[in-house]
Amino acid sequence: MVFAMSVAEGWLDPQLAPVLVAVIVLAALGTTALFVVGVVAYARRRTARYCVIAVVLGILVVRSLTGLGTVFGLVPMTVHHLVEHGFDFLIALLLLYAVYRSGSSGDDRAAAVDD
Repeated sequence: MVFAMSVAEGWLDPQLAPVLVAVIVLAALGTTALFVVGVVAYARRRTARYCVIAVVLGILVVRSLTGLGTVFGLVPMTVHHLVEHGFDFLIALLLLYAVYRSGSSGDDRAAAVDD
């Protein structure tokens, strides 16, 4: 924790550094667990919708690791912002694609293509 505090002292209050590290570690563990579940679901279903969900969950893992790298001084703040906000856009785009591909409940064409 001392390393994180000394590296990030310009933008991070030393008293909050342990809390931030704990939150990011929990986020990384949680998103990794969800990613594994998503990959297993994709392996069972083999549909485009499940693939998109697994990819989005994988992006969330990388996003959490980027935040952790920033706290420890491994990722510069500019790169952090580019990666995080770029991934935000990519996640939104992929989720909207998955929703669009799912179609309405009465759309048999979308169900036949994806399931």
